[in-house]
Amino acid sequence: MIIAFIIVILLYLFLIGSFVLGFDKVKTIRLSDIIPKTKFTVIIPFRNEAEHLPELLESILKLNYPKDLFEIIFVDDASEDDSVAQIMRFLSYVQNDSKLLNNIRVSYSPKKDAIALAIQHAKSKWIITTDADCILPKYWLDSYNEFIQKNSAKLIAGPVTYSLNKGFLNAFQTLDFLSLIGATIGGFGLNKPFLCNGANLAYQKDFFESVNGFEGNTTIASGDDIFLLEKALKTDKNAVQYLKCEQAIVTTKPQASLKLLLAQRLRWASKTSNYSNNFAKLVGLIVLLANALIVVGFVLALMGLLKVKAFAYLFFIKIAIDFLLIYKTSQFFNKENVLKHYTWSCLAYPFFSVYIAFISMFMTYKWKGRTFKK
Repeated sequence: MIIAFIIVILLYLFLIGSFVLGFDKVKTIRLSDIIPKTKFTVIIPFRNEAEHLPELLESILKLNYPKDLFEIIFVDDASEDDSVAQIMRFLSYVQNDSKLLNNIRVSYSPKKDAIALAIQHAKSKWIITTDADCILPKYWLDSYNEFIQKNSAKLIAGPVTYSLNKGFLNAFQTLDFLSLIGATIGGFGLNKPFLCNGANLAYQKDFFESVNGFEGNTTIASGDDIFLLEKALKTDKNAVQYLKCEQAIVTTKPQASLKLLLAQRLRWASKTSNYSNNFAKLVGLIVLLANALIVVGFVLALMGLLKVKAFAYLFFIKIAIDFLLIYKTSQFFNKENVLKHYTWSCLAYPFFSVYIAFISMFMTYKWKGRTFKK
């Protein structure tokens, strides 16, 4: 048993250590005074987001980018609250070609349907997707414009972070998300991209159409970002890049309760079995094994079947390399304050992640008031 522990922890150490090195290999972009040229279509699907829309709409109004160089396409997915009324009021006084569409369901995935519909109506060369519960930074489009002008890219992944609210649950989610984003950026630095986030994702309209959009994964409710990334990597790996820029960071909110957090993570886990990226599968396997062995080792140590000292050494190695990646990521996102919660979070996380992996094999999940199968 101890040999299995050592092998898995060493593999985990090598993997996360590689992400730490890869994180630094992705160049941080500093904005310069470059002339805006790129035209964007920002696509925002929504369903029952009346609570979050005011902050999003306010952030859109504060965007620094010239109004004639971007449009917003909102897509309503059968909202039952005040969302549509808020959007209509917003559209009545914005000074560009922004519009509201009603989603047309043609597949098992409402969000993919919404994005595909909006792309049909998009007038711009570049598409950017985000979510209705997000807040956009002032120089968001300026960041993409500069990156596009200076790089040859067809799909660009952007940074996302949680708003840091008070409470242990929010701190736990923020640390978990920082590790995820750190691995995302690290993967790009290793030239092995395997994750991105649809809350901040840009791609050329022609490129989306050339890979047949979401065709082939419309039976999976989520994954509008990951599966498109996988298609892009197969088509032109060099055209897939990461925008590591502080002015491009999109902020979203952590889940308000443990029940909602479990439902979100269950939704995320439900799509992993459909990944075609072998590196993504390998990463998922090593991370799951490392956390599972920590849980098993803890139980065995309590039963006296494993020396506590040996278990403590292996556990310390894991949390030390995790901390290094999270620390680097927290510096970029200016979230160092959350690190004070790291000790207790790293004790809880193995049990949380193993539980999610286990129940994802059997349970359906709810998303925006709807129930979906795996």
